[in-house]
Amino acid sequence: MKVSIPSPLHDYTEVQEVDAEGTTLAELLAHLDRQFPGLRFRIVDEQDRMRPHMRFFVNGEQVFEINHRLCSSDTIQIIQALSGG
Repeated sequence: MKVSIPSPLHDYTEVQEVDAEGTTLAELLAHLDRQFPGLRFRIVDEQDRMRPHMRFFVNGEQVFEINHRLCSSDTIQIIQALSGG
């Protein structure tokens, strides 16, 4: 499936869209981390929780659980929220 990567993480992937596999977001992130070591830790913390500044969208709808089920036809967007003042 296609996964859109936010620009702050392009240092890992060097592109804005990659292919990955998995039946859940957790599996997808593990697959991405095998391709791009260190990427997963930027997205989820040590307790396997999504980092507060990261958002996941599956087929345009935001999901909140790392165990969210995926289909091979899904399109995934990982968005990094910006903060500051």
